[in-house]
Amino acid sequence: MKRGIVFHAGGQDIWLHESLFTTFVIVTVLTILSLYIHSKIKKADIHDKPTGILHIVEIAVDAINGLTTQTMGEHNLGFAPYMLTLATFLFCANLSGLLGFVPPTSDYNVTLALALITFVLIHFFSVKTKGIGGYLKQYAEPIAILTPINILGELANPISLSFRLFGNILSGVLIMGLVYQGLGLISQFLIPVVAWPLHGYFDVFSGLLQTFIFVMLSMTYINSNMADPEEIAARQAAKRS
Repeated sequence: MKRGIVFHAGGQDIWLHESLFTTFVIVTVLTILSLYIHSKIKKADIHDKPTGILHIVEIAVDAINGLTTQTMGEHNLGFAPYMLTLATFLFCANLSGLLGFVPPTSDYNVTLALALITFVLIHFFSVKTKGIGGYLKQYAEPIAILTPINILGELANPISLSFRLFGNILSGVLIMGLVYQGLGLISQFLIPVVAWPLHGYFDVFSGLLQTFIFVMLSMTYINSNMADPEEIAARQAAKRS
């Protein structure tokens, strides 16, 4: 049986999966919130101390800037906006179960799509910073015979990244579903006592932890495949000469 929402349009049934519906809701809310924050920033005085939502945004931006600088280096601070966007979406997606939604990250299609974005960034910036020759050469290190293993290792990264997030969030959804079903058979009065504290672990703690892990691994994978600033400067100098 299909789970989700069915729309009737043009004499046809359009099926929208629960996780996809939650994704649309999260993206819509975040878009509206971003536009609101943008308007607040434009009206704000740079000499005044930020208050309210602007103060929260400032804390989040400072935190992601510091984390990006610490993990990827100050020269890669340009990745901070993407990492903040990724962290914000994952934060909302992982915690959406608290509001009765199906977390999008409990659907492997969503986690795989996010992992593939990171996968594309890894290899795009690897080629950009190392050049096509340096990019291909890294697969033959330390010896050429290990090339197939190195390639398989790179292909395994998006799989492990997506399954880690998917497995942890899905397991929490399944466990909480079983808890509610079991408590419903025993007594409804036990639900606030037993189920709600469990949400603190499976939704809040696990959700925040998996958000941090996914973002950190994305930073680490991208940075580890990029050339160092010295290598980039040497390659540019060689081209000029």
